[in-house]
This record gives sequence, C-alpha cells and structure tokens, in this order.
Amino acid sequence: MKNWLYLLFICSVLVILAACNTSTDNSKEEKQLTGDESDKTEAFTIGVIPSQTEGAMENAMNKLQSILSEELGRKVKVDVYPNYNGVVEAMNYDKIDMAYLGPLTYVIAHAKSGAKAIVTQLIDGEPFYHSYIITHKDNSWDNLDELFNDPKKIDFAFGDPASTSGSLIPGIELKKRGVYQSEDKYKLNSARFTGSHDATALAVQNKQVDAGAIDSAIFNQLVESGKIKGDQIKKIWQSDKLFQYPWAVHKDTDQETITKLQEAFLNIKDKEILNAFGASAFTKASNEDYKSIKKAAEKEGFIKE
Repeated sequence: MKNWLYLLFICSVLVILAACNTSTDNSKEEKQLTGDESDKTEAFTIGVIPSQTEGAMENAMNKLQSILSEELGRKVKVDVYPNYNGVVEAMNYDKIDMAYLGPLTYVIAHAKSGAKAIVTQLIDGEPFYHSYIITHKDNSWDNLDELFNDPKKIDFAFGDPASTSGSLIPGIELKKRGVYQSEDKYKLNSARFTGSHDATALAVQNKQVDAGAIDSAIFNQLVESGKIKGDQIKKIWQSDKLFQYPWAVHKDTDQETITKLQEAFLNIKDKEILNAFGASAFTKASNEDYKSIKKAAEKEGFIKE
C-alpha cells in the first residue's frame, strides 16, 4: 500500500513538472512571437525635405504613406521636416529609415552615415532638372551679365542653404562672377535665404527681391498649379543638368525592403503624389548618379575630399 502511494506521489510530481515546463516553453514561444510581430509592426519612418511649404505636401504624403504601408506590410510614417539639415541629421542619428533629399543633402548624408540612393523622379521622362535664376518680367535684365552690372543695387534670394538648385549651384555661379562669397560676405545689396523654392518664387513675383534661385521642376509645377503667375516671371539663367532628388535608405536596410520600396515607387500613378515632387514618374537611382554633386560639395567645403 505504501509503495503504491509513493508511486502515485512521484507520478503526480512528474505531471506537475511537465506542465510547468510546457507552460514555460509556451511562454517563451509567445515572447518570441511577440518580438517578431513587434518588428513587423514597428513603423518604417521617412523624412522628407520641404520642396514646397509643409501644408502643400500634407495630403500627398498621407497618400504616399498608405501606398508604402501596403507594399511593405507594415506601418509607414512620412514626416516633412522644416529644413534640409534636419533630414540629414535624422538619418545620421538613426531616427529615420529613409529620406527624400536634395542631391547636396544626399551626398552629405552618404558621406556621414552611408545613406544609399535607391529611387529618384522623372521629369518629362528624364531624371534631370536645372537650377534657374528668375526675375520679375518688369525688370530689364535678360541675363546675369545685365543683372550684376551694378550688383550693389541687387537683392538676391537663395532657397534653403543646403539646397542644390536653390543654393549650391547658383552660389558657385555667383562666386565665379565675384558678387557673392558667403551669407555674410557679398557685393550685392542683400542676399537672403527663403527656406523653400515656392517662397523664393513668391518673393520674386511680389518684387520683394530682384532675382532668386529655384529648382526648375518645382518652378514649372508652381506655374502649372497656379501658385505663381508664370507670365509675371522670366528665367535669366539655367545651370547644366542636375540628377534628380534621391530617395535614400539607411545603410543597414535589407535588400528585400529596398526591392519592395523600388517597386512601390515605380508603380505610383497618383497625380497628387507626383505633383508634390514635380514628377511625372519615379525610377531607380544609385550613388553613382551623384558624382558631380559630390565634387561640387567637396569644392564648397560641405564634405571632405
């Protein structure tokens, strides 16, 4: 009898221990699943430079979020940053997974944190744009020689200090002409930074400045949308071709995610999204496309050679 009770006791203990082990294993599996699910549901974050004022881009960015969320199978959050450098720093400090950058800000981000260009936009079928210098139609100047004949009378507007077409490229041209060296040193009456391309266009249209530098694609889009009056503005200078603005991912982004992002962008047909970037479509891009901008950035001291 005692032996039977002893065996019953041992069996009971074994059953309890087995149950505990099963519970522990299940708990581990649940924790593992929770961790995996957390990775999948964690937001993929994108920072966007202000090619136009933030309010003008809001609805388009909401649409872009939805398209990319569906393609990646996870939440995507797109934020428009107040300035160009804010996006670069967010990428440098791992605050965002992807960024829409100007060519200059891209080569800076690539140099600092290894950001990789994967997509850019097409304008009328080509991945190029120009820097324009524009003036009001009422002014007599038709070229830069005439504009800078007496530079002390000229009020000039750049866009963001880190903008390729709104600052870097036109700044190099003005330096060649000996009328501008830096924000604090110039032969002009004044040189200001408006912070965005549409602000520059409006400053020229409203005769707040005599001339200003602007992205050609955004200028055309502003005219087409009626945000500025094209018949009030004339172009008096155009740069050589510049490779379009890249969408760049963090250096640690896996290839599967890169492929999904590229496919998603290449399939975008929504006019509101395209118009927000002055684009007719999107295409693939790589770091090699920005060699000329890198050289200009090195020359101007934005990055070290």
